[in-house]
Amino acid sequence: GPTEGLGKIIQRFPQKDWEDTPFPQGIELFCQPGGWQLSKERKQPTFFVVVLTDIDSERHYCSCLTFYEAEINLQGTKEIEGEEESGLIPPAEVFAPKSLVLVSRLDYPEIFRACLGLIYTVYVDSLNVSLETLIANLCSCLVPASGGSQ
Repeated sequence: GPTEGLGKIIQRFPQKDWEDTPFPQGIELFCQPGGWQLSKERKQPTFFVVVLTDIDSERHYCSCLTFYEAEINLQGTKEIEGEEESGLIPPAEVFAPKSLVLVSRLDYPEIFRACLGLIYTVYVDSLNVSLETLIANLCSCLVPASGGSQ
């Protein structure tokens, strides 16, 4: 229907705020500027950057990669002719948006797009790599100063 859902944060890294970098409150409102809506078809992933400014006039660059994930059996078990059918997964009829967001004080959209693309690939392809380890490795990368060598 035309009703719009609300976004929620499912998982975040790091789980607690860093002293010099608080987690932007309400970021889920900026991840889906068109609203959180189910779709009857799988849409192509999209990438965009939102710049948020905090109370101290500090800029936070929020790189968002949104993709649509199949929602299977939204209402629990399926009944057929009065009997519950179990063990069979019906084909997906709706797709829900899910966003990966990278927040930084640095303005490197292409690097962040590549990082989110890597996380997306590991997640979607169910590769044998823990997301926590992958993100920890990305967070520990040294980023050169603007205008310096890459």
